[in-house]
Amino acid sequence: MLAYTDTDLESLLDPDAVIAALRDAFGRGYAKVRMPPRMQLDLGSAIILFMPCAVAGQDLCGTKIVRVSQDSRPEERITSTYVLIDTRIGQTVAVLAANFLTDLRTAATSVIATDSLAWPTAGREPPERGHDASTLGIFGTGRQAKAHIALFSRRRQFQRILVVGRTPEKTRAFATRMREKFGVQIIATDASTCASTADVICTCTSSTQPLFDGELVRPGTHLNLIGTFQPHAREVDSTLMRRARVFVDTYEGCLAEAGDILVPLNAGEIGRDHIKADLHELVTDTKAGRTSPNDITLFKSVGCALEDLATARLLLNSINP
Repeated sequence: MLAYTDTDLESLLDPDAVIAALRDAFGRGYAKVRMPPRMQLDLGSAIILFMPCAVAGQDLCGTKIVRVSQDSRPEERITSTYVLIDTRIGQTVAVLAANFLTDLRTAATSVIATDSLAWPTAGREPPERGHDASTLGIFGTGRQAKAHIALFSRRRQFQRILVVGRTPEKTRAFATRMREKFGVQIIATDASTCASTADVICTCTSSTQPLFDGELVRPGTHLNLIGTFQPHAREVDSTLMRRARVFVDTYEGCLAEAGDILVPLNAGEIGRDHIKADLHELVTDTKAGRTSPNDITLFKSVGCALEDLATARLLLNSINP
């Protein structure tokens, strides 16, 4: 049985290859995916998540086990392990520390959604905006915020990145670290400035309440919401949800767990038809994404087990081609 640490995965996984693997996983062959709803075990001081997935006809399936706690230090609030199983013999073939895996596959999924929904960072100019998508906004200063900065600065030509944390001190310290690490212009700012200025916004927080006034977001903006996964918790308000064309990673996951959608849905502020497509439909062009330069597009992700399995399979195949 193979065993790998987060450090191992960081050196072995190529971000561009992960993006390609996830795009392929949500594209062709998606009908063969077997992915039961995520099970949550509430232990009071922590929540344990079990995320199994298999693809019919493939010889590997897997399960991610995640511990989520609000009592731990920030870097320890979410810890994950992935178990990869050979379906032919029912034996474990690899156990992976899955913190980096989760960070990378989540940011990769946001990149895929952004490629489908955001105005490009180069090319034609939106008629009412006067410029391309040049500013990235990041809410959060944790691992997911770092992962999103790493992938987006690698994949898209943003002129600057705005970051917002819980406190000005934490925000400035994070901006300095990221600027030194990635060599791009990263500016500490406040929530209102980020919401009203950024062309692409990624919310990577554990907030249970909206981070900013939804009226501040300009027409043409794209948002990736990845930070919350409980029905009562949300990072954006109902105003923004009403204004936006909404897309999800999976219908089943978001209609069970995404408070950003469920709170306004249950209050009658939006209808079920407000969700325009899932990620499979976006990457296969089955349904329309952005229909106008002035659309506000919003991608809500609660994370799904297919992303973990596709990334774990990619790792194993890169080691044993």
